[in-house]
Amino acid sequence: MISLLQNYLPILDFTLGIFLSFLTLVFLIRLILSWYPKVDLSKGLWFVIAIPTSFILNLTRKIIPPIGGVDIGPVIWIGIISFLREILVGQQGLIKLAIQKSLT
Repeated sequence: MISLLQNYLPILDFTLGIFLSFLTLVFLIRLILSWYPKVDLSKGLWFVIAIPTSFILNLTRKIIPPIGGVDIGPVIWIGIISFLREILVGQQGLIKLAIQKSLT
């Protein structure tokens, strides 16, 4: 079981790193789009940005409503995702350390 997990750690590291980077980019684009309220997120390629973020941002807005008309949800999620990415797959992340330990 442990050796099987050790074989898949590099794949998990790469996949999780790409996924978290994608989420950061999507929330960053969503943050920029919030400056342009006339953009319809249900049309064109904006729909690809709206799908993964809408549900999460709606939950966040229930807890932290927009302040002065400015939605700070994307900023919060960019911070959370960046933190998770650093803790899990950063240079000294948990998965990187587990890979190094399995090699020794």
